[in-house]
Amino acid sequence: MNDHFRRRLGTLIGVFAAGWLLPGITFDGETVDAVLALLITTLVMVVLTQLVYVGPSGRVPVPMLAVFGGIGFAQDALIWWLLSWLGPKVSPMHIAGWGTILLAALLTRGTVLVLSQLTSRVEIAGTAED
Repeated sequence: MNDHFRRRLGTLIGVFAAGWLLPGITFDGETVDAVLALLITTLVMVVLTQLVYVGPSGRVPVPMLAVFGGIGFAQDALIWWLLSWLGPKVSPMHIAGWGTILLAALLTRGTVLVLSQLTSRVEIAGTAED
């Protein structure tokens, strides 16, 4: 599993966790509409975080992880803020308030950072030899 796949998977898991767990994110319509809205949200998050990439490429020490996490959290919060404005215009998703935006950003960036730190021993040994 390479770094790009881990970041995208972390974004997918984080967006779906935020969408299903946070009471401030609501959906009009059926479950299929909610899943489609979350997939569109994931696509927007992945595209924007790939354009301005902030994060580690593999395992890093805890202080650097905190720096990447803080900057990435700010980036994700701005994207969720954009989605709170855009969501009702293009999908059945509604995001209520700054608290929800910040919690959604925290969930999203947290899953991305956790998955970025999951590397196989082969990957670690391969980078150590270089």
